[in-house]
Amino acid sequence: MVGLVAATAAGRGQARRLVAAWPHARLVEAESVAGALRAAWRECDAVVAFLATGAVVRILAPLLADKRTDPAVVVVDEAARYAVALLGGHAGGANALAAEVGALLDARPVVTTATDAVGLPGLDTLGWPVEGAVAAVSRAILDGEPVRLVADATWPLPALPEHVHVEVAPPPAGGCSPAATPDTTGTPTAGPAVAGTPTAGPAVAGTGESAGGWRILVTDRVVPLDGRTVVLRPPSLVAGIGSSRGVPAAEVTGLLRRALADAGLSPASLRCLASVDLKADEAGIRATADAYGVPLETWPAAELAAVDVPHPSEVVRAVVGTPSVAEAAALRLGGALLVPKTASAMATVAVARQAPRGRLALVGLGPGAADLRTPRAVAELRRAAVVVGLDQYLDQVRDLLRPGTRVLASGLGAEEARARAAVAEATAGHAVALVGSGDAGVYAMASPALEYADDRIDVVGVPGVTAGLAASALLGAPLGHDHVYLSLSDLHTPWEVIARRVAAAAAGDLVALLYNPRSRTRDWQLGAALETFAAHRPPDTPVGVVRNASRPGQRVHLATLATLDPALVDMYSVVVVGSSQTRVVAGRMVTPRGYRWRS
Repeated sequence: MVGLVAATAAGRGQARRLVAAWPHARLVEAESVAGALRAAWRECDAVVAFLATGAVVRILAPLLADKRTDPAVVVVDEAARYAVALLGGHAGGANALAAEVGALLDARPVVTTATDAVGLPGLDTLGWPVEGAVAAVSRAILDGEPVRLVADATWPLPALPEHVHVEVAPPPAGGCSPAATPDTTGTPTAGPAVAGTPTAGPAVAGTGESAGGWRILVTDRVVPLDGRTVVLRPPSLVAGIGSSRGVPAAEVTGLLRRALADAGLSPASLRCLASVDLKADEAGIRATADAYGVPLETWPAAELAAVDVPHPSEVVRAVVGTPSVAEAAALRLGGALLVPKTASAMATVAVARQAPRGRLALVGLGPGAADLRTPRAVAELRRAAVVVGLDQYLDQVRDLLRPGTRVLASGLGAEEARARAAVAEATAGHAVALVGSGDAGVYAMASPALEYADDRIDVVGVPGVTAGLAASALLGAPLGHDHVYLSLSDLHTPWEVIARRVAAAAAGDLVALLYNPRSRTRDWQLGAALETFAAHRPPDTPVGVVRNASRPGQRVHLATLATLDPALVDMYSVVVVGSSQTRVVAGRMVTPRGYRWRS
């Protein structure tokens, strides 16, 4: 819930705009403005105050406790010119909230967090638990000091500056070094409490040879903290759970906590708990998952029975239908078993480490104009460590990339090579963005990439404004009814196939958007397609040509099937052929929706 506090009529008016846009926002009122602000602080997850910054500081200063738990606070001035992220920039989400407020009120977001200001990823904004000297190591990165990032494996992290030296140091054979003083409190231990437990230093990646240096460790293992180290906890651990019916939550929680502590593993790296589907409603297991803040995933007994485990049990098979629950569930998605099954009176636990999954974002950049590029596309470009694409498209977005981003650019005609390169980088565990113009899934890079991508990577699709949509908007509303996209390029599709599709669209009276309509070496295909349409539609059927939609040199030309000169068209053009219902109204191309409107 976002609490809104205002002192004046103008402020209350701006607050009401937010209430109208956000179902999760409410205006907090009290006998005094100070009382309303204190109430919003107590009752809400975030606060937007339409007050002076100094007043907000004086009122809230006595209430500050911990930036990890305090609500985010954004201050908006009386004229709604600025939305200032005052408190909780990263941890509380104030930076993002300021951007949202700014977008709704047409105010300028003011973010003073140092990493945001210079385009670096905040170590506490990666979506993973983080422990240790976050502020100190972040300052070292900002100051250009040498920092070592030592990871157990290659994880899909964002780009980091070149002075952050990345090393991959796999865990030692045999698993993890045991913690010397495991926690025995009986409740799930948060990451920082576990991370402070002393361990055998040389067995932990990066702890032995860089004493005194700045470090970022990416590991699921318990490591000592020294004031110059940040530990990122990747979601690498799967805990398989088996139990008798009615097992107490305290027993499951205690057994899991001891298993992790004895193996020197951090509970902050738990990805999920896993079990047989018969236990999907087991209250003790579900309560344990909730206590650790992770999901519970379950599998049919037949699927778990197919998993090779070191300690099968025929007794378990007779009862459940699989010779293993805990070990099989932990290993169901692959990985290595770190903790073989260990049992209490009513529960069993096993822990496996899953290999990292790379990340491939398929990003549509839109038709060319920066303001037609979606915020999600920008976010994915800044989330990536490797960006792959056509050189001329990458030139459009180089200013958006974070320092240290690796750019793999290639020229026209290298689509397959780009697709393979992007998938290879993601398969190696990196965070990759593969870019294309318009929408990456429409005559662009998504389909060739997904032909090579397997289930070792996570794929994120980012839709974009297509050239066809940009052209349609410039022409009027030619896509008001059924329409079809067709490419006239016969470089990879035989012309006989294209001709059949054109004929089908013409016979079906569909509005047609023609991509790749004409080039220097393919100068007759557009004329042939127009002749096919002319055989099914009146000669005065509107035809629109848009060249460089939303880019420098944009040109819009409106003609008919009888009058269009194909020589006006090139590879930078989209041709829109109307249906028999398409009309020109006040110089705009319109295809009626065909509805009978009711009063």
